[in-house]
Formats: sequence, C-alpha cells, structure tokens
Amino acid sequence: MKRLSLFTLALAVAMPNFAKKEIPLVYDVEFTGAEYEAPYFPTLEEAPVIKTLPNPFEFSNSTKQVKKFKQWEKRRAEIIRELEHYELGLKPMTPRENIQAKMDGNKLIVDVTVNGNTLTITANIKYPEGDGPFPAIIGMGGGGTGSLPAQIFNERNIAQISWQFGQVMSHTQKRGNEPFNKLYPELVENGSYSVWPWALSRIIDGLEIVGTDVTKIDLKHLAVSGCSYAGKMALYCGAFDERIALTIAQEPGGGGVDAWRVSETLGHVETLGNTNFSWFMESLREYAGENTARLPMDHHELAALICPRALLVLGNPDYEWLAEESNYVSSAAAREVWKKFGIEDRMGYSIQGGHGHCALPKSQYPEVEAFVDKFLLGKEANTIVTHVDETLKDVDYKKWMPWAE
Repeated sequence: MKRLSLFTLALAVAMPNFAKKEIPLVYDVEFTGAEYEAPYFPTLEEAPVIKTLPNPFEFSNSTKQVKKFKQWEKRRAEIIRELEHYELGLKPMTPRENIQAKMDGNKLIVDVTVNGNTLTITANIKYPEGDGPFPAIIGMGGGGTGSLPAQIFNERNIAQISWQFGQVMSHTQKRGNEPFNKLYPELVENGSYSVWPWALSRIIDGLEIVGTDVTKIDLKHLAVSGCSYAGKMALYCGAFDERIALTIAQEPGGGGVDAWRVSETLGHVETLGNTNFSWFMESLREYAGENTARLPMDHHELAALICPRALLVLGNPDYEWLAEESNYVSSAAAREVWKKFGIEDRMGYSIQGGHGHCALPKSQYPEVEAFVDKFLLGKEANTIVTHVDETLKDVDYKKWMPWAE
C-alpha cells in the first residue's frame, strides 16, 4: 500500500478548514438570490402529498439536488419564493434611492418613500462604553436583546438596538389598514412575518446609509433575537436578510422552526390550521389538516435559509403549545444543511425544561454565550450544541428525513 507523504496528510487534515473559510459567515446584501426566477408553484390539487419533511437539497419541480455550496444560493431562492407564495406574501425589495436615514442622538430615523407616501421607522441604540464600532443585537418585541438577558451583551460590549414593529404593522393586523399598506397597497394579503422582516431590513439599510463612522455599529456582526411570536419574527428576519450574522430564535413554537407536518401529528399545539392568521396570508388556511402534506416546503427549510450564517434555536418542552417535539425534528433536519457544507458548528439547538416561557435558564447561558462569542466577537468557542430535554430523547427524528445522509 502506497504511503501518503506528511505534506499530503497535513493537506488532507487542513482541507475542511480551507473549505470552511471559503464559505462566508455573513453577506453584504439583503438577498443574494434576488435575480433567480421563481419556480413553478403547484396548486393544492396539483401538489403531491409529501408525508415526510421535503428534501431541502432537491430543487423545486425537479429531481436534481444541491451537490456543492455554490448551488445553495439558487435553492435558497426557491425556498424563499415558496414561503412568500404559500404562506407570507412578498417581502418587497425597496430601492436604496427610496430610503433616507439619519441619527438623532442615539436614535436611528429611517424614512421609506414608495408610491408618494413616506413611512418612518425608528430604532433606539444602547451603546456600551468605548469608541466602537460595536457588534449589535437587534431585539424583537420591544427590548434591545429580545427576551435574552441583557447581562450577556453588556458584559461583552455589544450594542443593543430596539424598535417598535407596530410602526409598520400591529401585532394583530387589520388587513389592508396598516402603515405598511400605505406604501404597498397591492400587498394587502401579506402576513406580518413578511412585513416585520421588511422593516428590519430597512433599519439595516439605514445603518448602512448613515455609515459606521456615525452609527458606531459593526455591520458585519449583527444579530437578531426574540421569543415566542417575537422568536418567529427573529427567525424570519434572519432567514430573509443575509446581512444578519447570527439569529437566536427563542421558543418560537408553531409557525417558527416547528415543522407544520410534524406538529400535525401532535396534541394541543399550534398547527397550521390554528395559528394566528394575521401573521400569515389567509390563503394558507386551505393547507390545514391533511392538506399540510401538500405544501412543497416546510419550516426546517425556513430555518435552513439562514445557512451558511449562524442560527441557535432555543426550546422549552414544559409548554405543550410550543410543540417542542416538532421543534426538535425540524431543527435536526435543518442542521443537515449546515452539516452538508461542513459548517455544522454554525447551527445549534437546545431544548430544556424547568423554567418559565421566555425566561432563559442559567443552564442555557453557556450555549447562548458561545454563539455570541464566536459569531459576534470572532472568538473561539464550542458551538456544537444539540441539547435535547430528557422528555424528547426517544423521539425518532430520522424517520422524518429519509433524504438525510
């Protein structure tokens, strides 16, 4: 048997690191796949029944599959278009010339003008001591860190950005009568989970327009986080804007990371048929019950949209409504996408009980801190996190993904 040279052995060991370095941690544009054409969208009657989770690597209306990372951009664009078509409504791309921004003290003010109407979105920035530029976390649901302990970010000199989503659409919208509708009256059917991410993207636009010299914000190290309905919001924001380096979705429940198909097999949980439909398009209702299996995509693919950037999913099995078995299955399935590209350290999930809803227990602090340290501060940290509560240990998640290697 021919011996390998020391050089060859060293190269073989180093190659995964080379490959990892070629895959970006974050992008400088909102949507890298914006130029790809949308796939064909089968009607309910045309769509095949897919009882397991759809293969995230299989291109729409095709048997061809993603083999290399460079193909993921196109596949990712297909998943986005399917989510917009079946669940959310279009998240419009707003030209930069339609946006003006300025700072007033520690407040970012962004004016978006479309169809002759202007909508103002503001965000408050809490700065740590020092000159910056600072990495930043953008909190969903009101607080600057979502529902995560501010201590984690204060100790690390990370800026905290808060904004009020009601500036664009209320928690339970009056369809067609929200501030967003003044700019885009044709998007009256949109759910909140396309509109709130649209607003967050305009905040990031505003930070870019004003510039780091003024904002003191490091645009390569932005995170989003939220819990419950705001955990869903954080997930969609991270999935639909590739300028976000780290997404932490805390107890997002149904309509978040949970897979619709898996939730359909569980008890009193947030299934597709009994979610809050102000958050989604009303037309999604026709996919309730047995028809859920006719959707061409599911929410493991929503989570996978964040790949190759970083995602940490947090769960709490003490609350039946959150359907943490579904979260577990979907998170494990989504993680297969990062795993395929050799970057599984960028996606983790931790499902732990024994605490209140949206109250991060001390046992999960190290996991959150590791993701923050690595992806906001660039430090070495162990982010191989696949912790599951004892109550879920016997769940056979692999039966849901026959396509997994």
